[in-house]
Amino acid sequence: MHQRVVVERGLRSGLPIIVAVHSTALGTAIGGCRIAAYPHWRDGLDDALRLSEAMTAKAALAGLPHGGGKTVVAGTHPDRRAVLHDVGDVIESLGGIYATGPDVGTGPDDMVLIGDRTDHVLCRTGDSSPGTAAGVLAAVRAVVADRFGSPDLAGRSFAVLGAGRVGTHVINLLTAAGARVHAADVDPARRIEGVTWTDPDACLTAEVDVLIPAALGGVLTRDAVPRLRCAAIAGPANNQLAAPEVADLLHARDILWAPDVVVSAGGIIHAIATEIHHETPAQVAARIDSIGDTLAGILSASRETSSTPASAASRLADFLVGAAVPVAV
Repeated sequence: MHQRVVVERGLRSGLPIIVAVHSTALGTAIGGCRIAAYPHWRDGLDDALRLSEAMTAKAALAGLPHGGGKTVVAGTHPDRRAVLHDVGDVIESLGGIYATGPDVGTGPDDMVLIGDRTDHVLCRTGDSSPGTAAGVLAAVRAVVADRFGSPDLAGRSFAVLGAGRVGTHVINLLTAAGARVHAADVDPARRIEGVTWTDPDACLTAEVDVLIPAALGGVLTRDAVPRLRCAAIAGPANNQLAAPEVADLLHARDILWAPDVVVSAGGIIHAIATEIHHETPAQVAARIDSIGDTLAGILSASRETSSTPASAASRLADFLVGAAVPVAV
């Protein structure tokens, strides 16, 4: 059940502007602004509902005093300023219960334009992708330690599916740590030297220690699971599981799946800790690095309860949100 869902046709762009606020139990809802083409605007609504619910879990598991939300613009328009000003107007109309930031299809420059119309926007002055990538590396170390007995990445093999802003940072961090990296992206212009470049399907099914989904969600389908040749999966892509039951299929194959709501939290931790709570770089780095400890605890709870990591993470997030004293926003 969502706390509030707004769908408005932008006065300037004519596009459907969707804002889903899942929860403010822990504080103001946060979540990125996604601009993408959908077969129908209702598909964008479904995306916003899924992503905002996941954002509540992400914030809770990251220890942030915030709930989850998401903005989705269902379609594209040649006048980007018009689109983003429409987004800002809808967010401003919510009275401060939700703040947005970058997501698929948007970046810091877009947040500046949204900020023309509302103060409830993050990441206007910086790129959150390095923070997200740092969180991925902390999670990957926890996964490698759980699966292979040591967090050392040197000599380990990885397949990074998606070489956008976050994926590129992840690839660079892995190679700097001495890992062997395969990578793929739908855009051949994103090819990175020093790694084994392949096509997206071959990357998904590469025989590696850890698969890192770093593009759009839904890549882990029922049909894909039997074809996987990795020991573990840990990546920043949101909503990696095409359906909840895929977590059980991965578990049955003894493929360790690190919940994306934990792995992908570094960027939002950086933005919130820096822009709202004004913490020092050292404090922010420590918060991001603690993603590894959080994930290790979830993996341990998963074994103790003979459940999937997805179930263990969900139980912990539900507990944290349910135990919260409601916050006035």
